[in-house]
Amino acid sequence: MATIKDIAAYTGVSPTTVSNVIHGRSGRVSEETVHKIQDAIEKLGYVPNMSARSLVSSSSKVIALINHINTRKDSNFMDDPFQASLIGIIESALRENGYYLMVRTVDTADELLAFLRNWNVDGLFVTGIFRDSFFDTLSTLDLPMVFIDSYVKHPNFYNVGLEDFNGSFLATSHLIENGHRKIAFTSPSIRDGGVLQERFLGYKAALTQYGIAFDKHLVFEYEMDLPSCRELAKQLTAILDLTGIVASADIMAAGIMTGLRDLGVRVPDDLSIVGFDDLVFSQMITPPLTTIHQNMPLKGQTAVDFMLQKLEGRTLSQTEVILPTYLVKRQSVRNLRNDH
Repeated sequence: MATIKDIAAYTGVSPTTVSNVIHGRSGRVSEETVHKIQDAIEKLGYVPNMSARSLVSSSSKVIALINHINTRKDSNFMDDPFQASLIGIIESALRENGYYLMVRTVDTADELLAFLRNWNVDGLFVTGIFRDSFFDTLSTLDLPMVFIDSYVKHPNFYNVGLEDFNGSFLATSHLIENGHRKIAFTSPSIRDGGVLQERFLGYKAALTQYGIAFDKHLVFEYEMDLPSCRELAKQLTAILDLTGIVASADIMAAGIMTGLRDLGVRVPDDLSIVGFDDLVFSQMITPPLTTIHQNMPLKGQTAVDFMLQKLEGRTLSQTEVILPTYLVKRQSVRNLRNDH
């Protein structure tokens, strides 16, 4: 990563002049030189050392939440109630401690670096990180950083995660214990080393535990928007003898249920379904959704606690907290054993 000395050498000015421009003390620097330095910062990919920056300027009191996804033009990640709930919880906890939350979606490492060049943030929350080039860029940054729902292990980063495997195992087991044998798994695209893979593996493990052969044709990877879920519902109803569905998220379960209703398929009379997250709307849909509970307020608060302790320079005894999951039984699962 470029340094102030690199920019000084590139522009032919002193490191002090470069530092003054970076830190907003450009009153005695010509406009031409300022533009030259700013162009070099952009071309060389310079990211300021935020710890050093805090010595010459007061803390911004701004923490950024970076949502690293490949966005579609017609998509809005805040449409996902899980994301909206998590962000609301984190914002509230930060506000109580005198900090502000900034939310930013970035596709690439270059976009992240450009963001950091333009905003003096005190730390980063980062969701859903994989071990890839984006993570490699994160690992070079000198910023307090807390990962949320990541399976990437790194001694310098804190992570707040979930018993994803166990939750999906419980969801699948619940269907099996209610007499279901042919069970589909539905999820957005499953990537190695991520939350969704853990939930998929929990599904597979439950099948094995109960002596049910895994069938790859019962695994469906679809987006979670309503048109995709409606198309998925058509695919599911075409499977002979399918009686149960494990959805990797409540929002996907709700979308599938809407699609099934449009097709005249009744939940749970014709098909049973279990969600994951236990978001508030899972109690409002018809029928109320049986799902896997995760403690969203605790997840958000734990992430904020990690961040605040990092900002205070404290050394924590643990770098990861994995929160428990449990099954919440409602009315979207039919007990087929009662039919015999």
